[in-house]
Amino acid sequence: MRHNVSGRKLGRTTAHRLALFRNQLASLVAQERIVTTVAKAKELRPLAERVVTQGKRDTLHARRLVARWIRSRDLIKKLFEVIAPRFSARPGGYLRIVKLGSRQGDGAEMAVLEFVDFQLKKKAAPPPAAEEAKGKKGKKAAAAEPAEAAKGSEAAAGEGKKARPAAAKKKAPGRSATASKADTKPKGRPSPKSPSAKKTSAPKKTGSS
Repeated sequence: MRHNVSGRKLGRTTAHRLALFRNQLASLVAQERIVTTVAKAKELRPLAERVVTQGKRDTLHARRLVARWIRSRDLIKKLFEVIAPRFSARPGGYLRIVKLGSRQGDGAEMAVLEFVDFQLKKKAAPPPAAEEAKGKKGKKAAAAEPAEAAKGSEAAAGEGKKARPAAAKKKAPGRSATASKADTKPKGRPSPKSPSAKKTSAPKKTGSS
């Protein structure tokens, strides 16, 4: 039986587990809210609350103790100057865990770990002037499309009218078609209707009578 054993191993070695907590602490200080499993959140909350308590002391020794877990100087500065002063009148309980249900895939229980005074920031709606400008641009573009189509059809009709007289001029030759065909016949051979081409049926004279 397991006696006097506290803490969860989380299926990791000691070095891997401590590195996980350092990364999660850095994300928690930066975003003030993280989504993780319930087991990790329960292990991380006591550690994060001790870090915030050191931030409330605001001494050089406290900064060096926090630097063991948070390596970024910018995040340490935020912890001591922004986050910790918000809880100066609070003796503890800086974080809360909100369960989200099972995760799709492996069924792990998920939770949100956040500061108790954290509030989600709503996205700012675009100003009405920008929306009106977009609407006007869309209307102008829609009105310009039929006008451009009408101009294109008129231009195509004008080009067709210009092409027709030119084609008519080309079809009016100076000489007739029969004359041109007669000129193309070869002149060396006699035509079959000429008298020289007719054969005589009279017998040839071979000798005197």
